[in-house]
Amino acid sequence: MTLEADAPPDGAAVDTRRRARTVLVVLALFIVINAADKAVLGLTADPVRDDLGLTASEFGAVASSFYLLFSLSAIGVGFLGDRIRTRPLLAALALVWAAAQLPILLPAAGFGALVATRVVLGAGEGPGYPLANYTAFTWFPEKERSLPSAVVVAGGAGGTVVAAPLVILVSNTLGWRAAFGLLGALGILWVIVWLRLGGSGPYAARLGAAPVVDAPVVPVSDAPSGASRRAAAGETPFRRIVTSGTWLGATFSAFTVMWTLALGFAWLPLFLEEQAGFSDAEISGIVGLPALSMAVLVLAAGAFAQRLLRRGSTARVAQGLVGAVLPLLAGACLLLTTRVGPAALLLPLLVVAFSAGNGQTPLTNSAIADICPPGRRSAALGLSYALAALSSLLAPYVTGRIIDAAPNEALGYGRAFDVAALLLIAGGVVSMLLIRPDRDALLIRATAKE
Repeated sequence: MTLEADAPPDGAAVDTRRRARTVLVVLALFIVINAADKAVLGLTADPVRDDLGLTASEFGAVASSFYLLFSLSAIGVGFLGDRIRTRPLLAALALVWAAAQLPILLPAAGFGALVATRVVLGAGEGPGYPLANYTAFTWFPEKERSLPSAVVVAGGAGGTVVAAPLVILVSNTLGWRAAFGLLGALGILWVIVWLRLGGSGPYAARLGAAPVVDAPVVPVSDAPSGASRRAAAGETPFRRIVTSGTWLGATFSAFTVMWTLALGFAWLPLFLEEQAGFSDAEISGIVGLPALSMAVLVLAAGAFAQRLLRRGSTARVAQGLVGAVLPLLAGACLLLTTRVGPAALLLPLLVVAFSAGNGQTPLTNSAIADICPPGRRSAALGLSYALAALSSLLAPYVTGRIIDAAPNEALGYGRAFDVAALLLIAGGVVSMLLIRPDRDALLIRATAKE
């Protein structure tokens, strides 16, 4: 199903495609900073725990506090994204990130301040990923969204790759607080770039309004006539979208993937140091390996799915079945990580376990976007991400409790990793069964005609 008409192949359209690529790069950088903000706590975990005297449960509480308002913010801003231009929204989010990171530079900022700033940071970052995806989708027609979404997701991997050596270097030379301050400064720099180059594209739509374009691009009708016009205006009941098998399957699978990502951000560096015996210098390189693998898998999965769609495959195959293989693979590898000894076996398993699941993300995002009328797309993506992100609130704290309750840390890590692995496997199975964008798009369109 499509509700959009392709832009005419003229000179203006060529300029639009060129600007689309520019905006996509800036959005990827937005997610780079987003991911680095998440990763900084885990990368500085050892000096933070030593300096503030935190137990595993207390550190887990700090990590989880990031997600306290994460989901609520993602929902609220997701609905705003269907009504307000994305340029000021994304700029405001990045300014919140900077405002949350910079106070940690103060020597007096202790456990309470760290919790408070992580809560504020999470509130600012919660809407970032779905809103960046939504903005990217406004620049591309329906069958060309898997790869742009993959580029945005790959920005998260890039954030970890860049952040790991940089944060550890800054932390070791200037102190862990300086690493937080550096990321705050980068957030401000991004805002300057975004206000100069960013904006929504020709496939944007607002509830009850004509498509909105933030810059001079070729106008494209999101709703040619009849039911499609009503759908673009948002008359499709929102409950019909969020009760579809595609939306539910994509959201649950994302929940399981984000559990593992949150586990990795908060606890993987400590696991590598305390259980695997790696040094800080080795960890700075190792932590980036899952991110590099994630970038490759995300881009490959997005390109492969887009190629299948162009060749006539159903969206169920391209987005549902192909995507489901990745969390299944990640879950199987994660089950093995605490059951092998040699680093030669451990590292490849860790890399796949903490990267493969996220390769499904651009496919599930595209699946949700494809079943939604344009006027409902931002809200549907935002709500899905918000509910999935609840796992990020739980995972770090639950992991800390499991480790503290275990007879020893090695057994605690093993139990925590097993929980994440079983969740990933369940998410892959659910994806296979429920994600059917072709069918659900037709059913939702029929609802709009009633």
